[in-house]
Amino acid sequence: MKIIFDAHIHSKYSRATSKSMDLEGISEGAKIKGINLVGTGDFSHPAWLKELKEKLEPVDDTGFFEYNGVYFSLTNEVATYFEYEGKIKRVHHVIHAPSFEVVEQINEKLSKYGDLSVDGRPILKMSAPELVEILMEISKDILVYPAHGWTPWMSCLGSRSGFDSVDECYQDQVKNISALETGLSSNPPMNWRVSSLDKFTLLSNSDSHSPHPWRLGREANVFELKKFSYWEILNAIKNKDKKRFLFTIEVPPEYGKYHWDGHRLCGISLHPRDAIKLSNVCPKCRKKLTIGVLHRVEELADRPEGYVPKDAIPYKTLLPLYEIISFATGINQLYSKRVLEEQNKLISKFGNELNVLLNIPKEELIKVTSEKIAEAIIKVREGKVKYIPGFDGIYGKLIFNEDELRRFEKKQRKIKVRKQKSLLDFK
Repeated sequence: MKIIFDAHIHSKYSRATSKSMDLEGISEGAKIKGINLVGTGDFSHPAWLKELKEKLEPVDDTGFFEYNGVYFSLTNEVATYFEYEGKIKRVHHVIHAPSFEVVEQINEKLSKYGDLSVDGRPILKMSAPELVEILMEISKDILVYPAHGWTPWMSCLGSRSGFDSVDECYQDQVKNISALETGLSSNPPMNWRVSSLDKFTLLSNSDSHSPHPWRLGREANVFELKKFSYWEILNAIKNKDKKRFLFTIEVPPEYGKYHWDGHRLCGISLHPRDAIKLSNVCPKCRKKLTIGVLHRVEELADRPEGYVPKDAIPYKTLLPLYEIISFATGINQLYSKRVLEEQNKLISKFGNELNVLLNIPKEELIKVTSEKIAEAIIKVREGKVKYIPGFDGIYGKLIFNEDELRRFEKKQRKIKVRKQKSLLDFK
């Protein structure tokens, strides 16, 4: 049984999240996208937990649940705020649980460290090791790992409040950490450059705040299971089993909001080597740059680019269909009627978005959409496109037009310390 699993999302009870992120909206969005197992997110929030208990149907003894033809796994993200060596650390974690009984025990314990009703992603005044120790005392079947591990703020390895290793973050409890969520601004090859991460299985999730297919399932994990159960996936993750864990679905790291260094208020984005030459200071306003994920990986890397561990889980790089159609047609507008029409035609014909992005050949695509859009889908699938990298909270941008690439490079030359040949030099 093939399972496409997006474990980390948020409900309508989290801040800055769509009101449509209820079970109806999430399940419909999952079917459109093509993911058949979704994390519930936010199980620590009392109102959301009540809704989950009322509406989710348990699936035999699998540890999973069903609603509207989509399977759900009980998951949550929590934020731990704590002092370490005189500095405040803010680290987010993803938690998986196999039953409502275990969830109730988790919530009872965590409620002593923060108000669980304030936000779907609660802030807890406790350390990362404390969190893991408490969870393991409840059940060894709980899976916990760092959320968006490289994001500048609120992550295990981030440039602003992170640590230099997962081991340092979780200390004596690192023995109970078996995975790391890479986040949108890093991909597996970037993580493979850090040898201390070899013992963790790399996971990819969307961290979606809306049910739209350009958010939900934009990153996910693909399994082939003989037995569909929570424990089968848990075991595949813990053992980095390539027979069961087939690959992760990734957006290009350049697409992520924190890939390059930069300062959004001044419109300044920089490759790490140029940010370093500028002392990591914005050349316009002289404020500190937000140090991106590429820079942070370079700081911690002890291997060259291109290194692949022998037990590495494969990955495939995609972009949401809406983004591809938008760039191919030159319509840079959210909720564009024309883009939505093209997107919906393809999904209606081929069943779901991931099937369109991963499997449908060009000759079939052009029977439904324009050759330009079909060609763009294939180019993204084959990794034959370029990007203007994201920085300081701004998403990266797909480039099909060489003129646009030249304009970007011209802009960069005005702020660079030295001239670069092309965007490809950055990779």
